[in-house]
Amino acid sequence: DAIAAHFGPELIAADGTLHRRLLRERIFADPQEKAWLSALLHPLIQQETQRQLQQATSAYVLWVVPLLVENGLYRQANRVLVVDVTPETQLARTIQRDDVTRAHVEQILAAQATREARLAVADDVIDNNGAPDSIMSDVARLHARYLQLASQFVSQEKP
Repeated sequence: DAIAAHFGPELIAADGTLHRRLLRERIFADPQEKAWLSALLHPLIQQETQRQLQQATSAYVLWVVPLLVENGLYRQANRVLVVDVTPETQLARTIQRDDVTRAHVEQILAAQATREARLAVADDVIDNNGAPDSIMSDVARLHARYLQLASQFVSQEKP
């Protein structure tokens, strides 16, 4: 409701869903609008994140945060995993996924942390430049490593 009140009702589809593409175009065209949306959503997202983390019962939790580096949230994580691609692969995949222009994707990427900044905070990196199934062995290896780390953490917690 707050988004519709601020940006206009045309951002909300008849079924109540958000027209993400239209919103994305507006906030990346005007930094003040992006700041307004961030001020609205980030506290709500953080609150929901904490709720979900408290309810987690798995050995470890993957906390997927698109703006982890930009917002300094990597400091709250035990480890940081970066799924990395080359800038050209990132551009091509985003253009194909979102059906947008290269210039639009470049504008969005310019507002995000650089690849180098993300890699600088990474504890683990998965190279995702290949076919989707080519990373399965990396995922399996990291899953085993994270289970090991989680069991060590639990052992340290016990008196």
